[in-house]
Amino acid sequence: MEFDAVIVGAGLAGLVAADELVRAGRRVALVDQENASNLGGQAYWSFGGLFLVDSPEQRRLGVRDSLDLAWSDWRGSAGWDRTEGILPQDEWAARWGRAYVEFAAGEKRAWLRQNGVRLTPMVGWAERGDGRAGGHGNSVPRFHVAWGTGTGVSGPFAARALEAERAGRLSRHTRCRVDDLIVEAGRVTGVSGTRLAPDAAPRGVASSRDAVGTFTLRAPAVLMATGGLGGDHERVRRAWPARLGTPPREMITGVPAYVDGRGLDIAEAAGARIVNRDRMWHYVEGVRNWRPIWPGHGIRILPGPSSLWLDALGRRLPFPAAPGYDTLATLRHLRTTPDLVAHDHSWFILTQAILEKEFALSGSEQNGDITSGNWIEVLKTRLGKGASPEVEAFKRQGEDFVVADDLETLVERMNALTPTPLLVPQAVRDAVEARDRQIANPYAKDLQVQGIHNARRYLGDRLARVARPHRILDPSAGPLIAVKLHVVTRKSLGGVQTDLESRALRSDGSVLEGLYAAGEAAGFGGGGAHGYNALEGTFLGGCLFTGRAAGRAMAGLSRA
Repeated sequence: MEFDAVIVGAGLAGLVAADELVRAGRRVALVDQENASNLGGQAYWSFGGLFLVDSPEQRRLGVRDSLDLAWSDWRGSAGWDRTEGILPQDEWAARWGRAYVEFAAGEKRAWLRQNGVRLTPMVGWAERGDGRAGGHGNSVPRFHVAWGTGTGVSGPFAARALEAERAGRLSRHTRCRVDDLIVEAGRVTGVSGTRLAPDAAPRGVASSRDAVGTFTLRAPAVLMATGGLGGDHERVRRAWPARLGTPPREMITGVPAYVDGRGLDIAEAAGARIVNRDRMWHYVEGVRNWRPIWPGHGIRILPGPSSLWLDALGRRLPFPAAPGYDTLATLRHLRTTPDLVAHDHSWFILTQAILEKEFALSGSEQNGDITSGNWIEVLKTRLGKGASPEVEAFKRQGEDFVVADDLETLVERMNALTPTPLLVPQAVRDAVEARDRQIANPYAKDLQVQGIHNARRYLGDRLARVARPHRILDPSAGPLIAVKLHVVTRKSLGGVQTDLESRALRSDGSVLEGLYAAGEAAGFGGGGAHGYNALEGTFLGGCLFTGRAAGRAMAGLSRA
């Protein structure tokens, strides 16, 4: 059967592109190496955060936002510096960044509603930044959470793909691993690869790679929507930049095993230009999943601003390495400080009161109330007493959590989680008491404590996200809790360089006819729309935006 388009990857970017093509009357082949239960890919597992600018949800909570402010934040965070010389790597990245911010400040919300994505009233304040007005970070809360979390974003597009399949407008090819792009007369005209043995593994569980045959699919337009490389730690280490120091010897994994980076190699072998390989986004607040789905399964804690963050030797991290502020600055500090390089972990120390108000876990399966869409459950969980059931389960059963009624016992139990005891009880007490002394007044010289008071001024944080300021050693707020934190791999910020129609470019800047890239495989647009840093809520949005652009451009190509 001849197709108008072949889409490689059944994640969010691929589904959005397929939706655009099917709506335009095109015949689409959707190819994925996993089984049918993995439709929606990595997005399915996400928290469902979406970056929007000057939305009704923000305005109802008293947030004043604008395109100008958001663009200033995006530029300051991206820090594009590969803009000079012939064919600079950041040329198209910056164009995509501007286009995306305009989309987020313009039609994005209405387009989401038209496509079945609904937003909760919750707007979080993620990546609060490095403390500079023109530097990295969100000046205001912009993290909108979708009803259904990640399933609420990917679900409507997955449902329409299944409907199109039933109607014969879309053909799904599961357990088909693309190994090569077919290039004829300088143009990509299809894909070829290996048929993998049937495998009924549940969604997200690593599947076999046993080969049972080969396949070939041809079309005048091929989209690479294959994601990044966070599931392959060796690839992550090879791309790890010197500016982030030494990669950890041990990391945990925030994405399924199929996020393996192969798509980038395949596109490059066909002639596409890969740029900004060294830009990546890994979290430093990872914990081991006590009920793992994929190998080395890690969950990121989405922290409020109140936990005390200590390094592996028990010293407080310097600002902006504070919970919820500057992800990569924290990673850089932990991996470049000479006496920390030998250690792959850090610590949160907090109270039960902080845990209940401020701890959230990233992932659709870790937020049952929002994923279910049950508003009553959300109110009970987010505004009521106690932590969410998922957070409490991690506290009870997670191997990285310890609980105690006094600080000395807590430190003893923390030391039991490392091969040799690294923490000196008195040094930890000194750090805790120094922080606690800053809580006595509604003002402080401590930048993290200032941030807590600032966050409480925002209605959304005061209601559901930031605990009442209190001393960590206040017995009424206890018990004390410590969490051993790991680096959890997640996103690639570089990828296939694309123009604003998602067309892949060659190393000489010309268009590689017939090939498109979207989502993480395209660095979320242009091979690096985020630059060096992300503002959060921007990864799903990048898949939506680039997938939409690719689908529309491919539909125009097929029509010709």
